[in-house]
Amino acid sequence: MTHLWVRAEQRQNEERVGITPEGAKALLDAGLKVTVEESSARAIPLAGYREAGCEIAPENSWPDAPADAIIFGLKELPEDGTPLPHRHIMFGHAYKGQHSGKALLQRFKTGGGTLYDLEYLVDETGRRVAAFGYWAGFAGAAVSLKCWVAQQHGSICGPVGVYASKDDLLDDLGTELDALSDERPTALVIGALGRVGAGASDLCESLGVPVTKWDMAETASGGPFPEVLQHDLFINCIFARPGTPVFVPKSALTAQRTLTVVGDVACDPDSDYNPVPVYESATTWESPAVRVYDTPPLDVMAIDNLPSMLPRESSEDFAGQLLASLMTLPDLTSGVWGRAKAEFDKHTKTL
Repeated sequence: MTHLWVRAEQRQNEERVGITPEGAKALLDAGLKVTVEESSARAIPLAGYREAGCEIAPENSWPDAPADAIIFGLKELPEDGTPLPHRHIMFGHAYKGQHSGKALLQRFKTGGGTLYDLEYLVDETGRRVAAFGYWAGFAGAAVSLKCWVAQQHGSICGPVGVYASKDDLLDDLGTELDALSDERPTALVIGALGRVGAGASDLCESLGVPVTKWDMAETASGGPFPEVLQHDLFINCIFARPGTPVFVPKSALTAQRTLTVVGDVACDPDSDYNPVPVYESATTWESPAVRVYDTPPLDVMAIDNLPSMLPRESSEDFAGQLLASLMTLPDLTSGVWGRAKAEFDKHTKTL
């Protein structure tokens, strides 16, 4: 019997989950076994999973799960170097030249386990079957605007937190913007035709922020892109990969510019292909922005778990997209799981 073990997230400020109680019930009805760990932070209460018929396990007990269990989480595991013998479904962030990713893959190789990276669950056309992208873009644009608001007050953005709904977020940010003036900053969104870019653009338009939407056609020249510096905010929604243009080079720091906030929603600062190489590490909920230049200011927002600002909505959306693939877990050799395993094998061969 295929056994899916839904682990608690161990990262601070992470309240999302990749399956709802309704989804768990569908798996149980299909003959799978589902265990859900207790969690002190999960946005969806444990009671729903218990009522669906799931077995309940102590929080963070996944290392002691049966050897045949498939461990399902979202964000990264504790970086303690321990070997990983299980099969894991998660976002590994390990295939794009990230230096921390190599250590993760080595843990799998040492332990004999397998990573089924959620970012590489793709259909026959190469399109991802499930993504948090829309909510990452939505929340990333919101925090970027908060950074701009803070600049108007002569400061840098303070801590951000969880919102009960997108309407609460829009109300909060709209109040902050209205307190300044009726005039809104301008924004340029790269990757506007994708899920992430659509979320960022929708957030801006909901608040009356004029947004310039660029995608592949506008960036085909490879740069440089002086138009980026002519907007107040630049929001990067394109994931780093070989051939990605540089949109905000280090020379932009001292160039004449209107730009004062970079929202790097894709957030791959340690990638060899980072398209905004003006900062070196991700920012946090406690310190959302890093100031990379003082006069005029240039702040970078690069939080790497942005959808958790709206954990309930983003979880339900993602879980709905992913459920059909979870239903096929009894056959890990073909379909989305077979393709994800091939990607894992390709990258671990070079270790």
